Amino acid sequence: MQAHPALQASAPWYRHRWPWLLMIGPALVLVGGVVMIWLATMRPDAMVVGDYYKQGKAINQELRRDREATRRALAFETRYDPGQGKLRGRLLSHGKPVVAPFHIRLAHPTQPERDRVLEALPDAGGRFTAAAPGLEATHWQVVVEGGARDWRLAGSWDWSKEATLEIEADAP
Repeated sequence: MQAHPALQASAPWYRHRWPWLLMIGPALVLVGGVVMIWLATMRPDAMVVGDYYKQGKAINQELRRDREATRRALAFETRYDPGQGKLRGRLLSHGKPVVAPFHIRLAHPTQPERDRVLEALPDAGGRFTAAAPGLEATHWQVVVEGGARDWRLAGSWDWSKEATLEIEADAP
């Protein structure tokens, strides 16, 4: 008994294009999965907090500090000079200069190792200069707080798009 002549002339499966075309999709999914696993393990999410309950309780403390800034009618203004690597500005309370030292916290949006804390020592006119060499042009979260952490002003700023950052207390 002889085999059908059409079956004898058929090439092996790997010589046809359709099996390869059908395997491209699953192969790409496997490669993408491996890349995603690698990215997830090499750059863990820095925004996940281990002690979420403690962080939640701290929110009430933050609101108290915001209300204190509103009570004092605080207004913060700053500008970054990339040539000198300095942050310059002033802090006012009820329109009068604040001369007590305070902190400026600059939080990087994705990389906590790039966060900065600057010490501001205002002069008699409330003007300060703080060294911030090589400040990256990105969307910074800015928190200005008193030396005793009794008040706080918060805002966001990209100095390459907005030359001046102005934050006024407005807590309810």
